[in-house]
Amino acid sequence: MSNLKELCSGLPLDPLPFNHGRDPNVPHAPVRTPNLSPGEERLALRNALRYFPPHLHATLAPEFAQELRQYGHIYMYRFCPTMTMRAFPIDQYPCRTRHAASIMLMILNNLDHAVAQFPQELVTYGGNGQVFSNWAQFRLVMHYLSIMTEQQTLVMYSGHPLGLFPSLASSPRCVITNGMVIPNYSSRDQYEKMFAIGVTMYGQMTAGSYCYIGPQGIVHGTMLTVLNAGRRYLGSSDLRGRVFVTSGLGGMSGAQAKAAVIAGCIGVIAEVDEAPLKKRHEQGWLMEVSDDLDHCIFNEPMNEKNYISSYIFPSSLHQQVAAINKLSDAGMFFWDYGNAFLLEAQRAGADVQKHGGGATEFRYPSYVQHIMGDIFSLGFGPFRWVCTSCDPADLALTDDIAATVLEDISVTVTERVRQQYMDNIRWIREAGKHKLVVGSQARILYSDQIGRVSIALAINQAIADGRVSAPVVISRDHHDVSGTDSPFRETSNVYDGSAFCADMAVQNFVGDAFRGATWVALHNGGGVGWGEVTNGGFGLVLDGSEEAGRRAELMLNWDVSNGVSICISGGFK
Repeated sequence: MSNLKELCSGLPLDPLPFNHGRDPNVPHAPVRTPNLSPGEERLALRNALRYFPPHLHATLAPEFAQELRQYGHIYMYRFCPTMTMRAFPIDQYPCRTRHAASIMLMILNNLDHAVAQFPQELVTYGGNGQVFSNWAQFRLVMHYLSIMTEQQTLVMYSGHPLGLFPSLASSPRCVITNGMVIPNYSSRDQYEKMFAIGVTMYGQMTAGSYCYIGPQGIVHGTMLTVLNAGRRYLGSSDLRGRVFVTSGLGGMSGAQAKAAVIAGCIGVIAEVDEAPLKKRHEQGWLMEVSDDLDHCIFNEPMNEKNYISSYIFPSSLHQQVAAINKLSDAGMFFWDYGNAFLLEAQRAGADVQKHGGGATEFRYPSYVQHIMGDIFSLGFGPFRWVCTSCDPADLALTDDIAATVLEDISVTVTERVRQQYMDNIRWIREAGKHKLVVGSQARILYSDQIGRVSIALAINQAIADGRVSAPVVISRDHHDVSGTDSPFRETSNVYDGSAFCADMAVQNFVGDAFRGATWVALHNGGGVGWGEVTNGGFGLVLDGSEEAGRRAELMLNWDVSNGVSICISGGFK
């Protein structure tokens, strides 16, 4: 508790904390290459020093300049806390409101060394998904949250806390924007400069919105994708003996190994980097490691048309596309899963063109176009919750509540919808044995509109009854029915010409804000890269009150129906 009080006391200036520099015992973000001019370097320093009184500039300027030259960004390592950061129970935060304490919990979980990819660079996942741009911002945000009242809102500009401003009790306690750059200047090269200068930030999706819950989110989504791919391409929900061929075992793509096991198929996964391969093997997500391709082929039943494939990251786009084309001609079913592989292959001149196809179509489909788009159109998407007590018993109880709610609903829906319910009921009922909780006590499942609202109201009632011991934060991935406009991923199956428009994601952000969300976020970039997507998310605190129930019902109905309405109106093919 004393450590949290110190963390929330603002910037430590008298005396300055000792500069420990980079910790050699944790992984670090790659060195960035912004290619700043001398004038831009001076601007970056001036922007970094604005957080500090003038009498400290002579001390801090040289080390900030050294960080900029050496790492391509000013992280302010001197101000990185020495305490262990993790999600602490909600009653331990020195706050005036539980809403503020819940936001603190989610921030600290994003920076937990067991969760974050590069914790000292404030990167949660994806190689560059920042929570904040530097440690001064982190400390100021924690201070603002500690003094916030229910009539104030913290405004966040790409990691920079603008301050606390008066607002209504019904308003969000925090409004976040990340990477909101004028469209004509939203290039990747411009991003590198603007991030180095300290005026914008890439929050990925749930890094910059404080809603990341560790690997189970992507494991669950990948499991559902594989299951539904089997139904589409192989005509079966039983994947025993079927082979899933893919590549990548890194921060996000590593989920494919675990997902294949849970889905019941055989996963054959290529990886060029030995470090993540060893990590996944040590985790138990990989059962066997081999550098012998013949062993992989002849040891498993990879006969014609009994295998499916996706690709996340290529080492050589032309070679990989040539291999995919050859295997596809032999009967493999291929889809693009993740980081706009086909788009980048097209830009590199590889043979992925679909003759006569639209602007978002290639020789092969994306997983949204052929697999998950139809699921999204039903309103299903990644709904999640975090137990702020940090008590596994509360998570187990909410798991049971959610599964029971879905079981009750599943008997009233069509067979097509029931199939999705049953996949997620199975996931929840088996969640404990898969041991995917890392960091906060959190859970994810895919549900439609009625399921999300019903689960939230049931959990809120359990808090009111005292069965769940503390508030629960509900949220979702931005990768959802209404949360993301991404023409080469989430909205790649929009064929009415609006795939490159961002109205849906922006309207979702605004609508969630005035319908009861505790905090909201809107981002440029995420998943497929900077300038390629607009997406948003939210957090909503359930505290057992009638007001929390009203907010959840109103906001969740909008949060799903916004995107479903586009499907109904003909936006989706």
